[in-house]
Amino acid sequence: MDAACTAEQDEIRRTLREVVTKHCGPDDVKAAVRTPAGHDTGLWAALAGRLGLPGLALPEAYGGVGCGALELALASEELGRGLAPSPLLATAGLAAPLLLALGTPRQRTVLLPRVAAGELTATLAVPGAALATALGLVGDNRGDWAGGGRAGGVQARAADGSWRLYGQVDQVLDGHSAGLLLVAAHTGGFARSRTLLFLVRGDAPGLVRVRQTALDETRPRARLELREVEAELVGDGQGDGGEVAGALGAVGERVAALLAAEAVGSADRALARTVAHVKEREQFGRAIGSFQAVKHRLAEVYVRVQAARSAAYYAAWAASAEETAGGGSGPASGARTASAAPGSEGAGAVGAVGGYEHVGGLALAQGLDSLRTAAAEAVQLHGGIGFTWEHDAHLYFKRAAGDELLFGPAHRLRAYAAERAGLFAGEGADATRAPVRGAPAVRVDGAGV
Repeated sequence: MDAACTAEQDEIRRTLREVVTKHCGPDDVKAAVRTPAGHDTGLWAALAGRLGLPGLALPEAYGGVGCGALELALASEELGRGLAPSPLLATAGLAAPLLLALGTPRQRTVLLPRVAAGELTATLAVPGAALATALGLVGDNRGDWAGGGRAGGVQARAADGSWRLYGQVDQVLDGHSAGLLLVAAHTGGFARSRTLLFLVRGDAPGLVRVRQTALDETRPRARLELREVEAELVGDGQGDGGEVAGALGAVGERVAALLAAEAVGSADRALARTVAHVKEREQFGRAIGSFQAVKHRLAEVYVRVQAARSAAYYAAWAASAEETAGGGSGPASGARTASAAPGSEGAGAVGAVGGYEHVGGLALAQGLDSLRTAAAEAVQLHGGIGFTWEHDAHLYFKRAAGDELLFGPAHRLRAYAAERAGLFAGEGADATRAPVRGAPAVRVDGAGV
């Protein structure tokens, strides 16, 4: 794989770095998250209007730029450097790809150009704390994460030629400010229930949105209460719900790559700030950065960040490759089916399209690890000031912890990727494990050796 960026990609990075450096200082971020929107609306207008960021990975037919997941990941890395609070992840990472993959031609034509222009922000709402499972990152998304037709979750029923939703959804990214909500809800009886996606306007009657207190304020979340809210079905609803699970799984791979790149940007910035500090801070008559123990600790962080960057770029490139292989009609076109059972055909370490699968979750795990390590070292090596709320080191630590709560933790991301790849499961009754701990059995002509 050639990791060199094209001239266009370098320009995206350069432009965004200038904008983030100018508008996303620590004081700017702290002020932005305390606004009603939870982000700097002026910055978002610039990112959307002048730079076209929400439409970066959307087809030109819908007002987008026509790039792919790789360019969006590079943009996410730059935004991650400044911990810039914005609705980009929820809008361009979650909602827009689902509309592109599952929406009717009318829904795509009406909504996606507004998303690409930055006029409409959107998000995905799934019940409970099941976002990572719904996206197929830490568990099988064919399960009852959306309520399973039982009490809880969101229920949908057809009434008078329209759909009505009833229930509650917690931990919705940018749910308090998004103009459009894609709500996962169950329809049908208990025996034949299925999970479908529904469009709900942000100002729909019967919808109550309450912004919640979050550990990471740069990722604002909300609780949605739906009381017989009128909704529109995404797509024609003719399938059995498997197409929704497949689309969510494909989007999960892409979102994982974006989050991994964002984590790398945050970790790299935290490391750079720490290095600058240890060069200036003196103890025992010399800069603490000159001590060998400090050098070793920062060298370890550097290696982790560089490894995570390679993994994030590969995951983003793989997501772009699957989009291309699927004909460019959306991230779910031709992409993996999230409901493939572990050990079954197509559930291996590579996917059916382009040969890439499960790399998003692994890249995200590595990105989260690197950010957590970089943030912890930033707090430690900044000394007493690093433990205070006045210093911005805690912002990076909270981002690491918050992302793990929403999309991880890292060990579950790795465990589920290994499970789906059949890494520790034999293919036959005589399968055995290798004597080396954690290594899969080596098989020759069907016999474990």
